[in-house]
Amino acid sequence: MRYIGGIAILEKGDDFPDPASGPGNYPLAIGRQLTPQLMLEGYRRGIFAWSSYPVTWWSPDPRAIIPLDEFHVSGSLARKIKKKPFRVTIDCGFEEVLKGCALPRWTGDETWMTEDFIASFIELHHRGYAHSVECWKDSRVVGGVFGIATNGFFSAESMFYKETDASKIALFYLIQSLRESGFSLLDIQVLTDHTRSLGAREISRSNYLSLLKQALRIQPAPLAKRILAEATC
Repeated sequence: MRYIGGIAILEKGDDFPDPASGPGNYPLAIGRQLTPQLMLEGYRRGIFAWSSYPVTWWSPDPRAIIPLDEFHVSGSLARKIKKKPFRVTIDCGFEEVLKGCALPRWTGDETWMTEDFIASFIELHHRGYAHSVECWKDSRVVGGVFGIATNGFFSAESMFYKETDASKIALFYLIQSLRESGFSLLDIQVLTDHTRSLGAREISRSNYLSLLKQALRIQPAPLAKRILAEATC
């Protein structure tokens, strides 16, 4: 393995470098083909892919998580959840959520979810590692969140909404499901003002890697396909 400016250049057969001693604010490594198996291996080591042309692998320091017992539900959101405006399911519309998350944002920013990412996430879903929570209005998915689960670890990759608060409600039910199933770590990779308002916070990479190690020892109940809430309005 060779390095350029502290970044590992991966070629066929190269393993990931140790994230504990890698850079915190730029890629840990660049290279190799984006595949479901390689992505899964990365998650288990605290590493994730953030682009596919070229493939860049990251392990930021600090790292953002949402503690499962610290998700912030505002008064208005709590009232809306109680009204049950959406039918909420898990793994009943994975590809619809994926397509929604892949749409360009209203800000005009390009999406990071290329065809390679989409194909890899769909394959991981078929293998039982990728899951989604969907909010439905009639027969349409109007919001949702998806991510990768392995042992007691869940990496929330992206969420979207077409109806107000649909993504927040999907995240609420995801966290509820993770807690009920026995997960211990919800990774969101990078903190934003929006996720901070929901209870997300940053921790050091060393702390994150320690929590990840503990989470990978857990065997939670599976996130099974099911209805989480029925709409009542």
